[in-house]
Amino acid sequence: MSETLARLRLARSEGVGPTYYRRLLERFGSARAAIAALSRHPERFRAASEADCAREMAATAEMGGRFLFLGEPDYPPLMALLPDAPPVLLTLGDHAALAPRAVAIVGARNASAAGRRVAEDLADELAGMGIVVISGMARGIDAAAHQGALNAKGRTIAAIAGGLDIAYPPENAMLQARIADQGGLLITEAPLGTAPQARHFPRRNRIIAGLALGVVVVEAMEKSGTLITARLALDYGRELYAVPGSPADPRARGSNDLIRQGAHLCENAADVLEFLPQAPAAAPLFRPRPKPAEHPEPPPEAPEEAGSDAAQVLELLSTTPISVDELARRCQLSAPSLRAILFDFELEGRVQTLPGDRVALS
Repeated sequence: MSETLARLRLARSEGVGPTYYRRLLERFGSARAAIAALSRHPERFRAASEADCAREMAATAEMGGRFLFLGEPDYPPLMALLPDAPPVLLTLGDHAALAPRAVAIVGARNASAAGRRVAEDLADELAGMGIVVISGMARGIDAAAHQGALNAKGRTIAAIAGGLDIAYPPENAMLQARIADQGGLLITEAPLGTAPQARHFPRRNRIIAGLALGVVVVEAMEKSGTLITARLALDYGRELYAVPGSPADPRARGSNDLIRQGAHLCENAADVLEFLPQAPAAAPLFRPRPKPAEHPEPPPEAPEEAGSDAAQVLELLSTTPISVDELARRCQLSAPSLRAILFDFELEGRVQTLPGDRVALS
């Protein structure tokens, strides 16, 4: 079994999320070694089928798609900086679009005509300056942003919630195909054949925010999915912009609130460029320690609970997510000690790691 196939199997295994995947590679040195070690504990781990993953790889290659694995040289450098970077990305199109100078434009699906025009014009301006425009292929603002970039014969990236072979929404099928064919890129975490579902869209939003140096919000209602992308941008240290709208339009309340909370007011490309930083230097999130696959290290034994640091951490955890920083403050443990305990809990399936460096009981 190749290391590439092993990485896909590990990423597709039930219960292996982004942080767990990264820590397993760091601990065991390779996906093959991690699978070999964890497979010795079938009550806690069952690797994804080798045959299924091989079929997925063949089908993806047949349609011209590619796999990008976290920790490998062709993985997007901005995305690799995230604490919850996706273990594997599937792409279709021109990888030159994964340039570090990229801006996301997102907003309401039921956007106003004025909002769509602003998004399209802004994308046209930015793409004409050589900046990659990222959005989420949704109706409304997203579609207008992609169209604006194409109008300028620039590059655009569409982060989609389903498989590369599924156009969603259906009316954007032609736009999705144009992006892949005209120098742009489709990108997703989902395997081929995955139909977009509500639970997939926050993961899609994470890709949008992770690939961009800045995120521009054009119309967003209160408590909308667009505001999830905005919060993720702030979590990841990216610049946040918002286009002001009429106080009488509920589609502008979320974006106006962002400006009140400190987002940069944005009316044109000059406003974006004024605060857009240079791309941060890529840094590896892990440095694997090679271990011979034929002698895999077994997972650690369950930590002692009574009176131990592990017991203290366990008492503070619940199904409600808590940030690792807040957990460290409450249990008064050093960050390395706390993360080691959480890693052991994750290996045992007790804890799940969530976006934003948060944890909760499984």
